Amino acid sequence: MLDARIRVAADLARSTPMPDLPFSAYRRFDDDGDRLAYEELYFRRRAHVIALAAEALIDPAARLDALADALWSVCDEYTWALPAHEMHATRLARGMDQCLDLFAALTAQLLAETVRVCGDRLDPRVAARVRDQVDHRVLSLLADDETPLLWEDWPHNWAAVCGGCAGLAALALWEPGPRLTRVLDRCRAAQLTYLSGFGDDGGCAEGVGYWVFGFAYFVYFAEGLREFTGEDLLAHPKVPAIARFPGAVHLGGGLFPAFSDAEERPRVPAGLARRIAERLRARVPGEAVESAAADLPRDWGDLSRTLRWGTPDPTSAPEPGTTYLPDLAWLVDRGQGVAFAAKGGHNAEPHNHNDLGQFVLAARGEVLLADLGAGEYRKGYFDDATRYGFLHASSRAHSVPRVDGREQVAGNARAAQVRDCRPRDDGVDFTLDISGAYEVNGLAALRRGFNWRRSSGELLVLDEVEAERPMPLEEVFVSRLRPEIGADGAVWTGSAAQARLRLPDGGAASVETLRTTDHHGAPDTVHLLRLGFDLAEGRTRLSLRFTVGGLPVAG
Repeated sequence: MLDARIRVAADLARSTPMPDLPFSAYRRFDDDGDRLAYEELYFRRRAHVIALAAEALIDPAARLDALADALWSVCDEYTWALPAHEMHATRLARGMDQCLDLFAALTAQLLAETVRVCGDRLDPRVAARVRDQVDHRVLSLLADDETPLLWEDWPHNWAAVCGGCAGLAALALWEPGPRLTRVLDRCRAAQLTYLSGFGDDGGCAEGVGYWVFGFAYFVYFAEGLREFTGEDLLAHPKVPAIARFPGAVHLGGGLFPAFSDAEERPRVPAGLARRIAERLRARVPGEAVESAAADLPRDWGDLSRTLRWGTPDPTSAPEPGTTYLPDLAWLVDRGQGVAFAAKGGHNAEPHNHNDLGQFVLAARGEVLLADLGAGEYRKGYFDDATRYGFLHASSRAHSVPRVDGREQVAGNARAAQVRDCRPRDDGVDFTLDISGAYEVNGLAALRRGFNWRRSSGELLVLDEVEAERPMPLEEVFVSRLRPEIGADGAVWTGSAAQARLRLPDGGAASVETLRTTDHHGAPDTVHLLRLGFDLAEGRTRLSLRFTVGGLPVAG
């Protein structure tokens, strides 16, 4: 089925011109902060090349005229990087033709491995130009210049992807020699930097989607290095726990906590899932593995490795009821059709949101109390000075308290303290001290406790506040479903499931509806249930009882 999808995509590419990359689209990021205008065209161009390259991989008799034109056109591009990543050239006093960001590295791997796959079938003039451009734009920066690249000491997905793709490009194009050795040494070091960003629990603070991006290219490079040298980076002691991360935090039905800039339904490349099952005995939930019937993977590494390694065994072992990742301070618990997740951590994580004490509730594969995940990436979204002016990254878009009218504050010191984590036969008790997230005079303590019972789908949220003066406190609960407020509580009703909140005495309830855009720039509507309380001096205990479960089946 995947071969058939490739042939369809390749036929479409042959009959459809590659889109241009005009300066008017490129300049939009500087002019008005828009990234998507250029990136949509850029990724369509890469999809065009990938479809034709994949056809060449599965069909030795495929005509390569359209592929040759596409490769030649990519070599003509002003830069292989995205406009938002210009700093990877300007900070090193280089031109944009030597801007080595994530997407320049991905392009280098795509073009280099395509030349390797096609061999003598590809016009030698095209092959020579690709080799020259991959060397100039990417590999020479690692082989011939000792200046450290910005991402080489970033302990997250950038080190894995940039280092992995550059190393694989070098392995595809070069014979053994000093230049190849220098590239592989730096790319290997980048992978170890990537691993240093994980605790022993294997948790990825960037969420499962970015786990896919980073860990996939770590594995792809590790296997390429093992084939070439015999060295096995998958033998690193942290790797098995990292490989188990998606299974550890799966909410069921292909859903995952969208903490930080994550997404609810990321998909794991089938080849990656197969390889880590074989080599690391790590199970990826079957509902989360990319289907051969879906659109082709966006990245060449994912598609080519699935073609090479195959798809995973569909059988799977049951997931544990409770998972606690102590380094990450994520708690996930799932039962029969219901799931709960909460997080501690700190407010300076990779792709950070100010979200200490955030939680989500899901039932029957549907998120009811939500984390919005990543917002639309625009200019300023990754600037610490402006990031928390964006809704998605700020605490106002999370189910956490607002104290004395103030949101949570960013910073590594703004950390949650885990006071208790006790799995039960039927759920878990989890308590965090989140007072450090707030800059409020007179706030002595703020502890948030979760008592979750999966058989009944009941969650009790206990917020205990110690105030040295009277102050207002607002409880906020976030959903893409509009809550209906009645005399006895609030109800969020989805297509298959429902959540209920028994309203506590003394709280004034209101609903705020916000119009925003999602990560892909599409319109998104968010509803915030706000419960306002006036706290007296001293200790106040607020009890918020939720019940979640499926809707009755009609008939």
